[in-house]
Amino acid sequence: MNGMQLNSPVLITGASHGLGQATAELLASQSVPLALCARNPAPLHEFAAKLRAEYDVQVASRALDVNDGELLVDFVHEAGRRLGDLGGVVANVGGARGRSLTDTEPDDWAYTLNVNVVNAMTALKAALPQLRRRGGAAVLVSSISGSKPSPGLAYGATKAALNHAATILGRELGPTGVRVNAVAPGSMLIPDRNWDRMRVADPGRYEAFLEEFPAKELVDPKDVAEVIAFLLSDKARAVNGAVVPVDGGQNAPSAYGY
Repeated sequence: MNGMQLNSPVLITGASHGLGQATAELLASQSVPLALCARNPAPLHEFAAKLRAEYDVQVASRALDVNDGELLVDFVHEAGRRLGDLGGVVANVGGARGRSLTDTEPDDWAYTLNVNVVNAMTALKAALPQLRRRGGAAVLVSSISGSKPSPGLAYGATKAALNHAATILGRELGPTGVRVNAVAPGSMLIPDRNWDRMRVADPGRYEAFLEEFPAKELVDPKDVAEVIAFLLSDKARAVNGAVVPVDGGQNAPSAYGY
């Protein structure tokens, strides 16, 4: 079974910050052409221009909401036309609404399922003909919350669904030459995001949260990006249908309980 060749284009959703940005920069440094999408146009296009300038790599970018399936499918097709057949897809977008059972309404469930599972399947389905021609691979970005309970019922349940989808798709698509895996990051320290804000606003709680990690530090998105790049590559040709934890041995997924 083949894996992504170094020059095969890769599409990344949620690419303007955090893990998506770290993954894009790592792949760009390896001369991989990229198709990047995110909701906010200004940081996305600025980042795409930075990659072109620093790494002399092809980058197609479009601002879109992945919950709009038609726009997402259109961008997948555009990426193939502009860059050549995709060899990799990184479904990185995630999110949640609601928290406990009593706080989560049907609309919250629908939104969370769509943002964590449906858009990933939409992107993968649209890219599948290209991936088959390349003998490519997809990586679904899940979470430690998909296997370790934490507050946020809909988030954890839908990330568990994404994990199972990866194992099913590994078997379903493997015979066609396409590998599918998931990564399950632990809590990542991303500038101006949840845990970084806690670090500044409530250092005592943040320090207590670090005790959940054997190394007493949160996960660096760059380390998760390295695993994603490996799973996309030919070096991972024997890895299929797997859910790979990248959590530093983290115990509880949240500083807010469980």
